[in-house]
Amino acid sequence: MSPRRRRATVLAAATVLCAAAAPVAAAAPSGTAAAGPVPAVKPAKLPAGLYGDADPKYDGVWRQSMALLALDGAGAVPAKKAVDWLTDQQCADGSFTAYRADPSDDCDPDTTPGDTNATALAVQALAAVGGRGKEVREAVDWLVSVQNKDGGWGMASRSPSDANSTSVVIGALHAAGKKPAETTAEGGANPYDALLAFQLTCGSKGIEEAPGQQGAFAYQPDKKGRLAPNNDATAAATLAALGKGTLVEPVAKDAKSKPVTPLKCASGTPSGDEGERDGDGGGDSNDGKEQGVPGGRKAAAGAGAAYLAATLEKNDGHFSTVQPGAKKPQPDYANTADAVIALAADGHRTEARASLKWLADNLDDWDKAKNDPSALSSLMLASRATGGSPTELGGTDLLARLVATGPKPAHMPDSDDSSEKKDDGGTIPVWAFIIVGLAVGAGFGILLSGRRKRQQL
Repeated sequence: MSPRRRRATVLAAATVLCAAAAPVAAAAPSGTAAAGPVPAVKPAKLPAGLYGDADPKYDGVWRQSMALLALDGAGAVPAKKAVDWLTDQQCADGSFTAYRADPSDDCDPDTTPGDTNATALAVQALAAVGGRGKEVREAVDWLVSVQNKDGGWGMASRSPSDANSTSVVIGALHAAGKKPAETTAEGGANPYDALLAFQLTCGSKGIEEAPGQQGAFAYQPDKKGRLAPNNDATAAATLAALGKGTLVEPVAKDAKSKPVTPLKCASGTPSGDEGERDGDGGGDSNDGKEQGVPGGRKAAAGAGAAYLAATLEKNDGHFSTVQPGAKKPQPDYANTADAVIALAADGHRTEARASLKWLADNLDDWDKAKNDPSALSSLMLASRATGGSPTELGGTDLLARLVATGPKPAHMPDSDDSSEKKDDGGTIPVWAFIIVGLAVGAGFGILLSGRRKRQQL
C-alpha cells in the first residue's frame, strides 16, 4: 500500500474511531468432504502467503482455509497476505477451485471447475477472520446457484449430492449468517432434506447389510439405492445436522456431558431429542423432519453421534482405515479428529475427550501432525471444541507447528499488541489512531473556541 493510500486509510479509520470509539483492524477475528490426496512433492516455488510446502494442486484452498479457521479459533490474527492469498483464489463467478497456480488467469469451467467443498470451507474461513464480506457473499451466491433439486450439493457443480459436500455447504451458510433450512432448491427441498436422506435408519435400504449401524450416514447411496455406513460422512453430517460449521463454540468447562443414546429401532423413534424440531435456532417446519429419524435434524444428529461414539469406543477411541496396498488397518487420525468436533458440538464431552486423549497419546505416530496445515488445524479445532486448549495438545505446541508452515500471524494470542504486533500493510498501528484522534479532537476544540468567540462579538 502506498504512503498516500495508507494515510487516507488512517484518516478514514480515525473518523470511525471518533464516531464509534472502537478499534479497527483489517483482519480481526470474529466469531467435510476430505480434500483429495496430496502428493508429497514440494514445487519449485510456492506462493508466499500459502501454508504448507506440499504441492497445493489438490488442496491449496482447503488447507489454507483450515489454517485460517484454526488460527482464528486460537485467538490469532492471520497475516493479511495469508487472507489475501485465499481471496485471490476466488473465481469471477464467486466459486473457488482446489487451487489456481496463476490467479491472474480467468477460471476455465472445463479445466478449473468450481469446487463446492473448497468454496464452502473458504466461506467459513473468510467469515471467521472478518473483513471479506464481498467475497463471502459472492461465494455463497455461487453455492446457492448450483444447489441440486434434492436440496444438497455434490463436489462439483450439479454432480449428485453427497453427505460430505452438503455438510460443508451447510457450515458455510451458517457461517455467512444464512439459514440453511430456508435455502431451498426448485421444488422446495432444503439442505437438511438432502442430508438426512443419507442416514441409515430402521427402514433404510442397506441396513440389512449393516446391522447395528443405525444412525450412521452414508457418503452416497449405491446404484441400487442402498446406504453403507461411512465414518467420514457420519462425522461431517452429524455436525451439519446441528447447523454448525468446522469452527464450533467450545464446550463450557462446567457443562455436564450429554449422554449418547442409540437409535431405538424397536419403536422406530430415537430416545434423546425426539420431537425437537429446530430449523435454525427456533421452530421451523422445513428442517428435514420428514426424512429418516423422527424428531428432525437434531434428533438425527444425536443418532449420528451415538454411532460415532459406539464405533470409536469399540476401537480404543479412534477410527481405522485400510489404505490401498496395506495388509492391515491403519489409524484414521483425521476422521477421528472430525468425530471429536462433532461429538463435542452435540454436547457429548466425555466421549469427545476420550478420543481426543487417544489423539494426544498417539500424536507422534501421525506424520502429518508434524507439518501438515490441515492435520494440525483439525487437531487444534478438535481440542478447542472440547473446551481444551486451542493451541496445544498433550503438551505439544500445535500453534507453533502451524505457524512454522506459513506466514507469521499479525498477532499471536499470547503476545502484547503494543510491542509485538507488526504492521504488514494490512493493519493500522495503534499509535496512528492515537495521533489522528488527538488531532481531530484538537480540531474540534479550536472550532468550538472560535464559535464561542464569534458569539461574544
